Amino acid sequence: MSDGTIVAEETASTGELPEEATASPAEPPAANSATPDNAGGAASDGKPSAPASKAGRNLPAALGVGFGLGLSLIAILLWAPKVLVGVIAVAVAVATWEVTKRLREADVLVPRIPLLIGGQAVVWLAWPVGPQGVLGAFGATALTLMVWRLFDHGLTATPRNYLRDTAISVFTLTWIPLLASFAVLMLSEDQGNLRVLSFMILVVCSDVGGYVAGVLFGKHPMVPHISPKKSWEGFGGSLVFCVIGGLLTVTLLLQANSMIGVLLGVGLVLVATSGDLIESQVKRELGIKDMGTLLPGHGGIMDRLDSMLPSAFVAWLVLTALL
Repeated sequence: MSDGTIVAEETASTGELPEEATASPAEPPAANSATPDNAGGAASDGKPSAPASKAGRNLPAALGVGFGLGLSLIAILLWAPKVLVGVIAVAVAVATWEVTKRLREADVLVPRIPLLIGGQAVVWLAWPVGPQGVLGAFGATALTLMVWRLFDHGLTATPRNYLRDTAISVFTLTWIPLLASFAVLMLSEDQGNLRVLSFMILVVCSDVGGYVAGVLFGKHPMVPHISPKKSWEGFGGSLVFCVIGGLLTVTLLLQANSMIGVLLGVGLVLVATSGDLIESQVKRELGIKDMGTLLPGHGGIMDRLDSMLPSAFVAWLVLTALL
């Protein structure tokens, strides 16, 4: 069997190439490494391991959690769309906690209290006030972060790593609450629940298309120095699935011009992939695999939001401008 066939068979999630395909062939395995059998069975200590996907995830758990979350969100959007504001707010709070915890473990002292409170203000003000509420809450929180970090060790202490910590704090505020607020803004518009449902369907299309194409055809690493497993073939699969999904959702759900669906599909696959790569680079610099452990088979809440957050902004921008 050729090396290319092996890579194709072992390609994992969202167009990712297996680690074996990107590792040095001359590097021997560690002497004390545990190698599971082909069925994902016993490890070196004799205890059976959880069934895992080729990406190293517990695939049954990941699928169960994914379907459960997806069905719950669909039910909320169809029958109680206003409840989604609370769901988004909780997800933002948990994701912010996960990220700040990981940053603090790396000795990056981001002010957690103003980030959590200000992040909630950014999300909740999006519903009754709109973009002005989001902008006002974001600006007030960013200023609070700057002042808080300046004096968090007292009035007589000299701040350490102030510029780095403040910049990362504002980055976190932008990355999670600000981008999430665009889903709330979208929800408050005409057919808002269907707009949010459409963008969520397209993100799923991007993930599924990347996974399928990656498993079947993945051979060429996309950005090996950021996410070594991602392949160009997987990205192509994401693009095809996302464009088809955009055509169907915009035409059938939103009753709009199909070309808007094409534009939305292309835009979302680009930002969804970028969002995944952004989190990959953050985790790489922090030396971690997942942001959290709350969702079996997935990691933390932030590990599920990485592609959703920038997609919410682009979906809001495209649909607000063209519908």
